[in-house]
Amino acid sequence: MMLADKEPNKSYPPHEVVWVANRLNPINDSFGFLMINKTGNLVLTSQSNIVVWSAYLSKEVQTPVVLQLLDSGNLVLRDEHDGDSETYFWQSFDYPSDTLLPGMKLGWDLKTGLERRVTSWKSFDDPSPGDFIWAIERQDNPEVVMWKGSRKFYRTGPWNGLRFSAPSLRPNPIFSFSFVSNDVELYYTFNITNKAVISRIVMNQTLYVRRRFIWNKATQSWELYSDVPRDQCDTYGLCGAYGICIIGQSPVCQCLKGFKPKSGGYVDRSQGCVRSKPLNYSRQDGFIKFTELKLPDATSSWVSKSMNLKECREGCLENSSCMAYTNSDIRGGGSGCAMWFGELIDMRDFPGGGQDFYIRMSASEIGAKGEPTTKIVVIVISTAALLAVVLIAGYLIRKRRRNIAEKTENSRETDQENEDQNIDLELPLFELATIANATDNFSINNKLGEGGFGPVYKGTLVDGQEIAVKRLSKISEQGLKELKNEVILFSKLQHRNLVKLLGCCIQGEEKLLIYEFMPNKSLDSFIFDQTRRTLLDWSQRFHIICGTARGLLYLHQDSRLRIIHRDLKASNVLLDQDMNPKISDFGLVRTFGGDETEGNTNRVVGTYCGTKAFLYD
Repeated sequence: MMLADKEPNKSYPPHEVVWVANRLNPINDSFGFLMINKTGNLVLTSQSNIVVWSAYLSKEVQTPVVLQLLDSGNLVLRDEHDGDSETYFWQSFDYPSDTLLPGMKLGWDLKTGLERRVTSWKSFDDPSPGDFIWAIERQDNPEVVMWKGSRKFYRTGPWNGLRFSAPSLRPNPIFSFSFVSNDVELYYTFNITNKAVISRIVMNQTLYVRRRFIWNKATQSWELYSDVPRDQCDTYGLCGAYGICIIGQSPVCQCLKGFKPKSGGYVDRSQGCVRSKPLNYSRQDGFIKFTELKLPDATSSWVSKSMNLKECREGCLENSSCMAYTNSDIRGGGSGCAMWFGELIDMRDFPGGGQDFYIRMSASEIGAKGEPTTKIVVIVISTAALLAVVLIAGYLIRKRRRNIAEKTENSRETDQENEDQNIDLELPLFELATIANATDNFSINNKLGEGGFGPVYKGTLVDGQEIAVKRLSKISEQGLKELKNEVILFSKLQHRNLVKLLGCCIQGEEKLLIYEFMPNKSLDSFIFDQTRRTLLDWSQRFHIICGTARGLLYLHQDSRLRIIHRDLKASNVLLDQDMNPKISDFGLVRTFGGDETEGNTNRVVGTYCGTKAFLYD
């Protein structure tokens, strides 16, 4: 399909191919026939009447249909009686080629699982898909990413309510843009402000750039309006962990304030930076505010729209894995909360366009960066001395009463701590150092995902055994009660369709569960992925259904306890190397005695951000 001449005065551009149907199945001769078959489907056939491409409608169309090329460039199949209705049986805008036109959506239809991504041509005369891809990462804090093969090439940073944190998009007189993220859709789109302007965005694999063109009627040519990446600081992860790229500096890679090069004298791009002073991983830590930044990779971030910035700070401080936070929406003075976990990577300086960002630092580092002046010290000491004189009498009077209260409280806390630590788990207890070593100190590179209760990491023990480690978050809704519930239940359950719990670790504030590793991840990574879902034929799907059913039958009927899972979903069905299904995540199960059939609870069940409709007992 092309942008083609419409008027003799050539006010429109010459032929430009913007969409190709049969990119993976070319016709080898000069003959092709596009038609609507008897089932109402749109098909493309070769000279020998072989179907080389089809629209693949989800169901047979019962009403008369027409194929129409709209002024927007959208090729649509619709009911011939619908007129100008935007209800289509099929549209080319849902299956982009290498070009994004005004009104097209880059992103996801979350109800159907349809992903709309733009993929370059393999070369200028070969429209088959290349390896240069533009897509939206479907995660808690989504962002637009360009891929070069399987490697991240460029990212925009997360959306902050006005723009992406890497401000490549700015208000302009030519086009407007928007980003939509809700329970139904997740997408970016742009529209032309001046209807006389023609614009398109093209992925160019030869140069590995994404280019926006504007048609110049006066010169009768396409003019380059902008391209991405713009400079070397747009290269993903150029400066490594905790490094910041600053155009104009030599070298461009620098360490953030409070960090130093890991390699010694200068920032080695492969190694990045490390902290000048280690964290305490407690409330003794603080935060340093950095301004005008492109926010780091948001893969391991978490978002709450209801929390304010103060609550966000407190929540981050309570979680030893939280390394930074900021407002998720900067409109109207700022709202919402976004927290980052693990190493911070792919940051750059954006004067006049970046965003405020608060990074966790040790208390000693914060003190060293902001020592008070002599005048302030004198005032503070004088005020403290005067206050001490006023308060000392009251202090002496209340000393005995306070000591008694403290002894009572300490006794209560000690009893509770002893009760929490002395759990009869009937499973091997791992040392925290062993798990930290197995996961490379919970490196972001080993992170498998993140649920409502905390992140999950892949690890390898010293004997070579691969494991999956669930690290319970302090801000999650799963506490010691749920941990005990899951561990005790797993120790009593044995079935081939249940994930095996290998052990646990409860040490200080850390609560870890160690499971057998499932190399094929969870079922949702197949059924909600446009490409991987095709790998599951009917026999495999039936095998997964039967295995999951056997696991549920065991839980509900054949186990020593009658167990209702209460959070069963695709993400909690894991697949081993042979695609055998195994049910996981028992933190919210409900147990019954052998003669019980129902029970009540006042607690909402279901993962906090994993289910759209919660269940109640």
